[in-house]
Amino acid sequence: MDIKQQAGAQSIRRALSLLRLIAQHNEQGLTLSELTALSGLERSTAHRLVTCLLEENFARRETGGKRFQLGVDAMQMGFSTMHHAPVIEELRPLAMKLSRLSEDTVFLVIQQADQVLCLLREHGAFPVRIFTIGVGEKRLLGIGAGGLALLSTHTDADIALIYQRHEQTYRKSGLSLPMLLEKCHLTRRNGYASIESTITPGVAGVGYAFSVSAITQVAFSFGAITPRLTGQRRTQMGRLLIDECTIWQQKRRIMPIALQNTSVSV
Repeated sequence: MDIKQQAGAQSIRRALSLLRLIAQHNEQGLTLSELTALSGLERSTAHRLVTCLLEENFARRETGGKRFQLGVDAMQMGFSTMHHAPVIEELRPLAMKLSRLSEDTVFLVIQQADQVLCLLREHGAFPVRIFTIGVGEKRLLGIGAGGLALLSTHTDADIALIYQRHEQTYRKSGLSLPMLLEKCHLTRRNGYASIESTITPGVAGVGYAFSVSAITQVAFSFGAITPRLTGQRRTQMGRLLIDECTIWQQKRRIMPIALQNTSVSV
């Protein structure tokens, strides 16, 4: 590769790194100073690249004009994968392996705002199948095992804000904010989430959240009738999820999630 090609590849990588940063902070947006600080780029370089993203509609300025958010073309690229999400094809073999090893129902979910979307469901050989959520259905973060695993990757302060926005739904599921935080703390300590009769009486679950890219996290979970998913087996299934998902990440050189441990008083 010659010098011009190297420079071109470097510019592309830098632009993509800015796009990822904007996507990670899309709700509130990022100023040029924040983009510069987070990316480690020179201000002039960050300004040149974000200007290009603006011109190509991959970024936009908010109404005030100081903060950058994702543009319409970035959104359109995301929408174009909705019915054939690459992450599903990437993780389908692992989902099938997990269902074969456990013989239980395996779910794959991804976070969308304050909810999780079910991308995949694989049934194992065990005759009692679990249908707590179907492909394409959504559920509030923290209600199911996969959603609890994903919620636990957030700070306690962010969890409190999510709870505040959906307090009525959480209370209908029997969850106060202290109870939800306690479940998240236990998830962080164990490394995996565990639920029982949160969605359906007599059904338990174990979930694990992991990164599939620099900005995307998903969660796998097992669902089974409670007598089958006892305390000892939950530990075994939690360990199975951690081990298999870690192997998948290592093969793709993806860094694991750093679980948050910032606490707030409630």
